[in-house]
Amino acid sequence: MVAASRALPGRATPILKPGLHAVLRTPIGGPFPAGTERAIFGLGCFWGAERIFWQSKGVFTTAVGYCGGFTPNPTYEEVCTGRTGHAEVVLVVYDPARTSYEALLQRFFEGHDPTQYMRQGNDLGTQYRSAIYTFSGKQRDRAVTTRDHYAEALAAAGLGPATTEIAEAGPFYYAEEYHQQYLAKNPGGYCGLGGTGVSCPAGVLGGEQG
Repeated sequence: MVAASRALPGRATPILKPGLHAVLRTPIGGPFPAGTERAIFGLGCFWGAERIFWQSKGVFTTAVGYCGGFTPNPTYEEVCTGRTGHAEVVLVVYDPARTSYEALLQRFFEGHDPTQYMRQGNDLGTQYRSAIYTFSGKQRDRAVTTRDHYAEALAAAGLGPATTEIAEAGPFYYAEEYHQQYLAKNPGGYCGLGGTGVSCPAGVLGGEQG
């Protein structure tokens, strides 16, 4: 991971003015409707990762971008150098009356291989790391609990530990327009995601909504 002192300087101007979701036809930029909540997940290349969540029940909108690093308003090319510190992530805005944060965590853990460090399959680099960026102490507690329970299931299946980073959400920077809902615009496009085949323990998913 690049040190903050060696990160690229970035820029003050955002690289995207958020518009409408190409599939859901909802705004991908805030302010979002009252009662909705936000979640941020990094699970490898964000093209396939975003599709997992826009297909999920109770999701109002999704967008891809960069989070967890140092460089303000980075470009995709800059993130790919590994010198911004950011992960490729998906912003998920959801209705807690229709789904739960735990249900989204299940989609996250089952949608990729969290045992791979700084990579997903053939995609190598710090931007492909497994990461959850949280907006509250409640989200953090649920993310940690789910990761720990899932790690037990992975171990029982003979797999390595979960390397998922869990940290407080910093700024989310929207990626370029052509990345947004990429696989809807390019149905035959690349998706390098693949889960472990290990189910997220059902007992982790109970509790309150949100």
